[in-house]
Amino acid sequence: MNIKSVTFKSFGVELVGNLYLPEGFDENKKYKAIVGASPFPQVKEQVLGTYGPEMAKRGFVFLAFDYLGMGDSPVLAGENKQSRYMFRLIENTWDAVSYLGTLPFVDDIYGLGICQGGSIISSASVTDHRIKKLATVSGMMAADPFQWTDKTVVHQMIAAANASKQKIYASNQADYVAPFGLNDEQSREEFTGTADFPEMAGETYDYYGRDGVKGPKAVENFTNMHIGDQAMQSLFSLCEHYADKIVQPTLVVYGKDAPTAICSTAFIEKLTNNPEVLAVSGFSHVDFYHNPEAVKVSADALAEFFNK
Repeated sequence: MNIKSVTFKSFGVELVGNLYLPEGFDENKKYKAIVGASPFPQVKEQVLGTYGPEMAKRGFVFLAFDYLGMGDSPVLAGENKQSRYMFRLIENTWDAVSYLGTLPFVDDIYGLGICQGGSIISSASVTDHRIKKLATVSGMMAADPFQWTDKTVVHQMIAAANASKQKIYASNQADYVAPFGLNDEQSREEFTGTADFPEMAGETYDYYGRDGVKGPKAVENFTNMHIGDQAMQSLFSLCEHYADKIVQPTLVVYGKDAPTAICSTAFIEKLTNNPEVLAVSGFSHVDFYHNPEAVKVSADALAEFFNK
């Protein structure tokens, strides 16, 4: 596998990435390139570390990177790690596109977003037409809890985020929480017995948990803990409200039977660009992160779409 460690500037600091290159890569040739947008709260070695090699095998240059404050990328002066704020994620993505645009061997640039990355790449694409096509896999694009979640729960999230924001400001210290109730120490039994979303608890732990395939033991720069005020941005930076503004060709891949399918279908309903849709039975939301069969289905579809 031909992987090149790279950095590029965003918000005045150097974000850290991995550039996956096709077999037989020749810097004098031109390649189609993909910028990857990762799920919350992932780092580049997780789902992008799965899709990077897969898309490189299919002839693409693929950029996986750590957003500001995540993984190997630094924070801004006076701020804290694990501060993954949506508006910054969009600008980091624009800067990633700019970086790819400086590489002499890159031709067209495409965007791929997985889970929260679907919202990031879709939002970034509204006003960045350097992204010629975009695709989402298990995308959490229609994630507006004000529309389809119990309002009491939403306002509880807001109250907790507000309190964390005040605590961080007053103490000048990080306030870390486990956003999904999963920390880095729990056993599978401990988490699944108390999870607020039992229908996805097992697959979530098997990927993110202490003993998961891409959890904190397997990926040393990853943690499930996150800065506590994050919901103040994520609850209203919602790309489905701009879906009708997206003009680029779009592919949406999702598990037809997954509990999160609504986050793709509600987005599709609002698109006006005649999107391509691949709704697959038999695979869950997290299957598309790492299950070899699901990844092959989505990677093959992505390659076909981007090569049109």
